[in-house]
Amino acid sequence: MSVSTPEQRQLQRRWYWNDLGVTGYLTVTITVLLGPYLTTVANAAACPGQPTDQTCRTNLHVLGIPIAPGSVVPYTLTAGTIVAAVLLILGGALADRARRPARLLAFFASVGSLAAMGLSLVAGTRWGLGVVLAMISTICIALSTSVYNAIMVRITPAEDRDRVSSIGWSFGYIGGAILLIIALVLLGLHSSIGLSTTGAVRVIFLISGLWWAAFAWYSATGLDSVRGEAAAGSLAASLRAGVAQLRATFGQIRRYPQTFRFLVAFLLYNDGIQTVISSASLYGNRQLGFSDNQLVITILWVQIVAFVGALFFARLAARFGSQRSILCSLGAWTAVVTVAFFLPRGAFVLWLLLATGIGMVLGGSQSLSRSLFSHLIPSGEETKYFSFYQAMERGTSWFGTLLFGLIFQWVHDYRWSILALVVFFAAGAAILRTVDVRAGITAVGNQVPATLR
Repeated sequence: MSVSTPEQRQLQRRWYWNDLGVTGYLTVTITVLLGPYLTTVANAAACPGQPTDQTCRTNLHVLGIPIAPGSVVPYTLTAGTIVAAVLLILGGALADRARRPARLLAFFASVGSLAAMGLSLVAGTRWGLGVVLAMISTICIALSTSVYNAIMVRITPAEDRDRVSSIGWSFGYIGGAILLIIALVLLGLHSSIGLSTTGAVRVIFLISGLWWAAFAWYSATGLDSVRGEAAAGSLAASLRAGVAQLRATFGQIRRYPQTFRFLVAFLLYNDGIQTVISSASLYGNRQLGFSDNQLVITILWVQIVAFVGALFFARLAARFGSQRSILCSLGAWTAVVTVAFFLPRGAFVLWLLLATGIGMVLGGSQSLSRSLFSHLIPSGEETKYFSFYQAMERGTSWFGTLLFGLIFQWVHDYRWSILALVVFFAAGAAILRTVDVRAGITAVGNQVPATLR
């Protein structure tokens, strides 16, 4: 039963819509279409006249540094993630000081969505423009999300935050699914409305950016009455306080060795998961030859299966415990990337079967990780520890994309890039196996769940 007041519930209903907008953009543009499209543009710049379905072995150069065209997107995601992780502290400090945080949310969403819409102008050989716009949108997503999360705390009692957060998450899935269907229709009918495939993709970029802007503004205007207490002191002092809190929390976690060990394991295997998600469309398009239409169908199918997979792993954890269930999912992730390495070009049915495997383990591995971490932290200090958890998740989720890009730069073959991700799952699983969950839960003063007794 909700403990929020009617006024709070009204604000929460407007808060949900931002998730629908930004997740739709993330799903369609960043996850599905940007990788193949920007790689094609980079190939055209480095190897003019060469068929776009062939691997370009001529490097581009940025500040004198040679970059393989096929590594442009992984490197862009890596750089954007690093910058966003650093700026998250700034975003948190600004959110804490803002008297009208919804206006700050609208500002970050406006800048990000303009960059997102600007991707529709990337054509020919203008890969550099695409890189800059993609990085700006990625950074603005991180900053707007930090403000968005801060607003939830101000409009939702502590006892109601799990419910509100879950509904917001579901709005995001709905937004992604709707925009995927719109993209599928446009790609399927592009010739009948006078568009080339490339033109249809650029129109989808524009629609995705407008989608993000529209729902972010709808959400922000409904939250304009939310007030915050401006923090005392300068912005620099707030930034120093944010860094100091992260350092203090890190020191406290190290006093709980099982919690610390789990966090290290999570950061490793989560990096592998995030890299598979962000690189799947690039691998499917450039390595296996699937069309944009087929990639949209794939991601839509993954989202449907992920819902079933989350329910399956919830039941599995209830019977065998979170640790064993996560280890099971990591075994499945290892199998997924290994099978992907051997998948023959053009085998779309096999690709969909592989996508089914990804969907089954995607939701479970992430939700169970968060659940297990909640048992390994002291009661009453959840907000502080989960803030650290999210900061570390953001701050370290670039190793996988960097490795993916580097390996392609060396061998010009995405098969070896995808296979290399086994390292993250194997290392994460090896460390997770050493975690004494029962001892860790007891050490922080929590009650051991029945599944571990």
